[in-house]
Amino acid sequence: MNQESYRSGVVAIIGPPNAGKSTLLNHLLGQKIAIVSNKPQTTRNRILGIVTGDNYQMIVLDTPGLHKAKDLMNKEMMKVALESLGEADLVLFIDDSAGLSEKLLKKREEEYQQYFSNIKVPTLLALNKIDLIKPEQLLPLTKWYSDRHDFDAVIPISALKGAGTDTLVEEMVSRLPEGPKYYPDDIPTDASERFIVAEIIREKIFRLTREEVPYSTAVVIDSFDESNPSSVVIHATIVVERSTQKGIVIGHRGQMLATIRKQATADIVHLLGCKARLQLWVKIRKNWTDNEHILREFGLS
Repeated sequence: MNQESYRSGVVAIIGPPNAGKSTLLNHLLGQKIAIVSNKPQTTRNRILGIVTGDNYQMIVLDTPGLHKAKDLMNKEMMKVALESLGEADLVLFIDDSAGLSEKLLKKREEEYQQYFSNIKVPTLLALNKIDLIKPEQLLPLTKWYSDRHDFDAVIPISALKGAGTDTLVEEMVSRLPEGPKYYPDDIPTDASERFIVAEIIREKIFRLTREEVPYSTAVVIDSFDESNPSSVVIHATIVVERSTQKGIVIGHRGQMLATIRKQATADIVHLLGCKARLQLWVKIRKNWTDNEHILREFGLS
């Protein structure tokens, strides 16, 4: 390896909720480490993915979606996202091109301007979900963004289908500083298996439950027993805020909880490469999303 031509650095992926940040990170890694849902504000923690090529290594930060926060948990999420800007060598701003209307852009203008003013490094714009729009719709979106920030390049992509992502990687790598390889080739993330398992369970809750339940839910891994190398035993607690939410998560005769456990177990088996037995409990902790002590306990503050 020619060390002088090797590039490495930190890339912060930021953007509004449901823009496709986690989908893009999973695509770049070629495997799933970040949970994906069609509901906004799915990502709560900053997730680090390590994308390694022949002559580069990108340390990619998937951050919570940018939004106007109200409760304490969402304020902490926004703090995580904005702090990532200060650590980055390159910022990738991603937005959902299929969901952008003139009315929505006007509503977000002041808010976005604040984000852009905090960016002090090279910045790329990825307009995602181009498979859902007509090509002529891209030009006004590109102009709107370019009028508000001096992007180094604008790349239309489909993170789900992979369209344009090779060009995006080339643009990102070309703007990274020369530097060393920080992680071995076979490490895709610094996240622990316990963290990813908790996220898998939370993803199933997001996908299977309704209304306010996903946003009032946290998952705590109580034990992770790997003493038997052929079968891991995991005990986890699903935390909610109210008894009505507990009833929804458990479901009629425990059917919802059984479905969450079944779907999560299948993903956990794929992740760990061995059999897994998952036990779930549901516990109420009132107003935990606005309690700094509990947020710190859950690693969200």
